[in-house]
Amino acid sequence: MDYIKIRVPATSANLGSGFDSLGLALSLGNTMSVQRATNTSVRVHGEGSNSPKIQENAMFLSIFTSYYQRINNKMDSFKFIFNNNVPISRGLGSSSIVILSAIYSAYLISGVKISKRELLNLALVHEKHADNITPATYGGFCVSSIHNDRIISTHKAIPNYVSALLVIPSKPMSTKMSRKILPMQYSKDDVCFNISRSSLMVSAFMNHKWDLLKIASQDRIHEYYRMQTFPELINIKKKIARYRPLMTTLSGSGSTIFSMFYSEDIERVKQSICNSFSRDFRVITSGFDNTGISQIH
Repeated sequence: MDYIKIRVPATSANLGSGFDSLGLALSLGNTMSVQRATNTSVRVHGEGSNSPKIQENAMFLSIFTSYYQRINNKMDSFKFIFNNNVPISRGLGSSSIVILSAIYSAYLISGVKISKRELLNLALVHEKHADNITPATYGGFCVSSIHNDRIISTHKAIPNYVSALLVIPSKPMSTKMSRKILPMQYSKDDVCFNISRSSLMVSAFMNHKWDLLKIASQDRIHEYYRMQTFPELINIKKKIARYRPLMTTLSGSGSTIFSMFYSEDIERVKQSICNSFSRDFRVITSGFDNTGISQIH
């Protein structure tokens, strides 16, 4: 092939109680294209386009090159164009998007088919936590577990009568740093608390029992510790609670706060919430993506 274009959705992982195991895909997403060229070039539009590091896109190019060379036993020149809509380092799966798009595009431009299951397990080599890469691959609500270095997962489509509201601070949070502040040990009570809530979360999404989400998303494993380093997030959750969301959690490791509302209420809530925050925060709405990574024809 001489040209391919793909789309990868943003994700919100953990969902409170489902630490490192639950996640969902958003209609918010990035697109990127690869075209054969005389010389290799990279162009980035949107989020991160003013950052020299993002413009270089070193992680994408490194992964793409390794798989393309593995498939073709050579390297060719390409023109890469990235249209980034997903905020970077905000807990919305931007790293997973890079990893999946690099592997998938290397196969597609080589004219070699790859199943989503194969793609997902190749991505696991680069991203050891399945809760982001699984929904980005399959779409919908996903439950993931790693067994013998492979991902075992199931997924369920999310109906369009519920939507996401994202409050995105201008300040990023490092996933690596946010993991370091977590306790090395937890009490039996806290572990049992999260097991019961995460089990309820799975049932709620599988059976569309949205009234269960408020309790199901409660967490004692990670959110409290992570938000201590970013106290503004605690206030954000309190403000959102006034509008009676179906659930509100830290998205991934942060710094975005993810909430779910019925779609018929989402724009009204967004307008009201926008008036509550300073310019240091963005408030956007998103539907849910039930397709996952896909080629655009």
